[in-house]
Amino acid sequence: MSESPGNIGDAAGSSLSERSPAASTASAAPGRRISSAELFAGAREVLIDHSGATYRLRHTSQGKLILTK
Repeated sequence: MSESPGNIGDAAGSSLSERSPAASTASAAPGRRISSAELFAGAREVLIDHSGATYRLRHTSQGKLILTK
């Protein structure tokens, strides 16, 4: 079996880059980042509408976040 330079494969023909989780996550676009202080804006909970359902994101007194449907 001949391999192209930089592409290491196995007998099945799949390359390491195709099987590597790091390779697949490296090409994914990063999501938008928002601080919880900005999201909550002084409130203890926010309502999030997603695909026709409403979710409640609460900031607990222990500093944790809880998402419920």
